[in-house]
Amino acid sequence: MIGGPAQPRSSLGRVQGFTINAEATKIFGWNSHGILVVAENDTRLTWVEQELVRQLGEKLYGRGHRGKQHGQKR
Repeated sequence: MIGGPAQPRSSLGRVQGFTINAEATKIFGWNSHGILVVAENDTRLTWVEQELVRQLGEKLYGRGHRGKQHGQKR
């Protein structure tokens, strides 16, 4: 066995997805379309910037995952 065992063949192999570079996609979105995708806890941002992102997200899209506290029912 030269090179180890062969990989199993699958008819689904040709339709299997591929990995995208998320950071490159974000850069392209910003540079080409003015679309900004940022996580509120991005460590490249200061606390003030993270708070601004959180406030913008809540203003545009609602409280989301912050709307209910752990253990509370709707």
